Amino acid sequence: MTVTTSVKTVLETLPCTLPTEKIPDDVDPAAIATTFAQRINDLSLEDFTSDALWRDTFALTGSLRTFYSAVSIIPVWRKLCHSRGATAFALLPGTAHVRRTGPEVCWLDVSFTFETENEPATSCYGFLSLVPDPDQSGNWKIWLLRTVLEQLQGNHGNVDQLAPVMSDSAKLNGFPKAVDGEQHFDCVVVGAGQAGLSTAGRLQALGVSYVLIERNDQVGDNWLLRYDSVKLHTTREYAHLPFDRTFTPDYPEWLTKHDLARGYKKWVAKYGINVWLSTNLESGVWDESRKQWILNLRKRHANGDCLQSISCSHVVMAVGGGCQVPIMPSYPGREKFKGVVLHSADYKNPFSWRGKHGVVIGTANTGHDVADDMVEAGLESVTMVQRGRTYVVPQEAYKKGADALYNAKIPSDVADRIAYSSPLVVSRQIGLLHSRYLAAAEPERFDALERVGFRVDRYGEVVYQLHEKFGGHYMDVGTSRKIADGLIKIKSDALPVAYTEDGLEFSDGSHLKADVIVFATGFAGNMRDVVREIFGSEVADVVEDFWGLNSEGELRGAFKPSGHPRLWYMGGTVGHARYFSRFVALQIKAAVLGTPLPIFESRGSQSIL
Repeated sequence: MTVTTSVKTVLETLPCTLPTEKIPDDVDPAAIATTFAQRINDLSLEDFTSDALWRDTFALTGSLRTFYSAVSIIPVWRKLCHSRGATAFALLPGTAHVRRTGPEVCWLDVSFTFETENEPATSCYGFLSLVPDPDQSGNWKIWLLRTVLEQLQGNHGNVDQLAPVMSDSAKLNGFPKAVDGEQHFDCVVVGAGQAGLSTAGRLQALGVSYVLIERNDQVGDNWLLRYDSVKLHTTREYAHLPFDRTFTPDYPEWLTKHDLARGYKKWVAKYGINVWLSTNLESGVWDESRKQWILNLRKRHANGDCLQSISCSHVVMAVGGGCQVPIMPSYPGREKFKGVVLHSADYKNPFSWRGKHGVVIGTANTGHDVADDMVEAGLESVTMVQRGRTYVVPQEAYKKGADALYNAKIPSDVADRIAYSSPLVVSRQIGLLHSRYLAAAEPERFDALERVGFRVDRYGEVVYQLHEKFGGHYMDVGTSRKIADGLIKIKSDALPVAYTEDGLEFSDGSHLKADVIVFATGFAGNMRDVVREIFGSEVADVVEDFWGLNSEGELRGAFKPSGHPRLWYMGGTVGHARYFSRFVALQIKAAVLGTPLPIFESRGSQSIL
């Protein structure tokens, strides 16, 4: 089954068909999986469906790669298994099960492990997704192959395990923290949000000397400095940092910014993370002769700033790829308007606006939050200006799906491996199916919004929103009901063109009264721009952009070699941060050991290692 949309995205151009061959309820998954036990170390074209996919997460390719069709998979699989010395393939007993997605789509999953003997020697994990062969009764074929790097072999630590510290003394992997003067680290991580914290913890687990630098004064300030009502729109069980359940059941299901900051601070203290607060990376230079970075830091102290230089072999940029520069549309006549204009980046709360007329431009998560705040604060009127259709996800529907994988019984690392090892093109198709099921199950929810002028994208693509658009959707935590009930008005039939003394003029000639206008219009952000600002064009010109998808449907720049051998990008949702930080840390550890992961590259029809 292939689900299509009118939106042209990168993933829509890539081939993917969900399997719909029926699997009887009384099938024996273990017996079927066993037939692949001897074949898995020597797979052939006949073992795959013609439209099979293979997604490798650093296990054999040293990168994130997706291969499409059996004829593309087999030569690369054989070449890499040989060059990496892949061996010890073994199916994991008890893992075979049938997975059903809706009434039509189904397949059989079984897990396996294997190793690579050539340097760096590794332990790896994999999944076979099997489907019945429609041309030969009783025969099964591989529809989807997934391979994942798990650990570096040897006494190098476990990237998924970190023991809590026994005291509050500040340590750097067993050594005192740096004081004044230049000091060398294997790695410097820039930014102590969820991505930076996760990466720092993983590096510490592997015994890599590192320091995490954060320009704010406290861990968690990246949340605390946001608007008062902000909450995480994903569940508590999805929100953990690596190694443990950061947020115990005494935390609420939907975490506030204060909950997140408290959890992050406790996590940093528990594991003794080496973080330098009130420290800004001013500039940096790559020393090619010494193969290291020279970083110039500015540290804020009570008695004034001080400058310090440190050196390191690797830099991880975890500074927030989508939250850099506020996008603020410019309309003529700003000087005429007598009210308040601000971007959501500067918004805290609406309490001083009680009794006024509020306008919010933008209808994604933040726009809804601001409009909801305005209603609760008692503004005379609240209007949202909608510039395009908005994908609305009911929170209860999201929670039902999330709870099936992210819950108190399944460890986060196990859930992440299942969730994030699939090709995005497969995740997209499954997401589209769920969108259609939801739209069919709750039409009135969306009809009510349409009746008041709110244009809903009923069949949205959450994978597109997160990986190509970098947001723009709304997780409905209740504001949609206020819109449907008329507590929040919608202006969606025209766009603002100018300010007036008391509001906004629109392209259809209409006027909207406003005392305060909040632009919830997002941010222009690409970590490559930050790299250019700090390290200059010589470095920025060789690295990839951050985020968005390449021609294989893989994220650009993130988590893998960026184009510069010693500079890495980390970012994304908390799930991305928690899971993919393990691979950034493993790649850095392998490089520090002098045995970097060999990267498989393919150019056109030629593939090289």
